[in-house]
Amino acid sequence: EVQLVESGGGLVQPGGSLRLSCAASGFTFGSYDMSWVRQAPGKGPERVSTIDSIGGMTYYADSVKGRFTISRDNSKNTLYLQMNSLKPEDAAVYYCATADGNPKRGQGTQVTVSS
Repeated sequence: EVQLVESGGGLVQPGGSLRLSCAASGFTFGSYDMSWVRQAPGKGPERVSTIDSIGGMTYYADSVKGRFTISRDNSKNTLYLQMNSLKPEDAAVYYCATADGNPKRGQGTQVTVSS
């Protein structure tokens, strides 16, 4: 059974940083491209970032480019998202997801950016 468990969310002031983690199990993590997707209240999901299976290629939404960094450790079956210079508009539930034709995602972790 595919399991994706996100952690690391929380409340942070504007300009602050958070590091999200996603622990994967139940599938061959190192064979999958992976994404971080976020969804704010009343809005549709937004793909924030994607990394290929070996960590050699990445994609970032324009809204986070230069502030967020996606990475992965295939030896630990873990996906990361380092988020710096956070803005109020970054507040959302963040999900990790497989980047394939039938994406699976976790339960999400809440990120709140507020002073």
